[in-house]
Amino acid sequence: MGGSGVSLTRADLGTWLINLPRATERRKKMDAQLAGMGLGHQVFDGIDGKAEQKRLAGLIDVPAFERNLGRRVLWGGIGCYCSHLGVWRKFLASDKRVALVLEDDVVFHNDFLVAVDLALANDHLWDMLKLNKIRAKLPICQGRLGGYRINAYLGSATGTGAYLIHRATVERLLPAMLPITRATDHEINRFFHHDFRLFGLEPFPSHVDDGGQSLITGTGFGDVAKFPWYGRLPYYRLKAANYARRGLWLMQKGYLWPRCGRDLLKFGS
Repeated sequence: MGGSGVSLTRADLGTWLINLPRATERRKKMDAQLAGMGLGHQVFDGIDGKAEQKRLAGLIDVPAFERNLGRRVLWGGIGCYCSHLGVWRKFLASDKRVALVLEDDVVFHNDFLVAVDLALANDHLWDMLKLNKIRAKLPICQGRLGGYRINAYLGSATGTGAYLIHRATVERLLPAMLPITRATDHEINRFFHHDFRLFGLEPFPSHVDDGGQSLITGTGFGDVAKFPWYGRLPYYRLKAANYARRGLWLMQKGYLWPRCGRDLLKFGS
């Protein structure tokens, strides 16, 4: 998987912003940031999972979801999940070779476009590349790319605020994303199951900031209904097993050992 070996540019890139139509202030902030960078984009009207619960109910395996996450379903999160799938379908219907997918609470750093251009020019190094995170635990440096590190992750790598993804990666992931049995980023973090290179570009050139007012988890995570500890035992077992599965896949692919001394610009692989 990965790039063709031909350096890509922003002409090969399609950019999609996921935004709930009712989140007008978020849309204004994102439009202003993207216009300031001169980065053209398409807006994907986010799916409001709370409002469309009945329509989305047939897409989710609720017992599996609650067993895997150790909490009740957040329907706003299901809407977010389906929104990413919707963007992926738009991407596949386009002529673009790589997609930049953005959620509407991203804050871009001054080097964001530099990072994107560098990632595109070296797209053979990754299949999906995170440009920010919620969690990025136990990074394993695969080499240096300019002033950045390309990292694999032995721990959980969550958050879908900003990422680059190849057409071939979407084609692999899309059929396997239904029924929904996990949150979006938890399913994507099963790279060992889907067999693709999920890496991060660090230091990340953006971060997320919802001001403590998440449209998914509520104010201060107030909508998250975790089960008591004994009801979360299947989740804890799965979490431990996933460390082993990630480690085994990374070892088999040759990504488990840090190689930060490697100059990826020089060696190109």
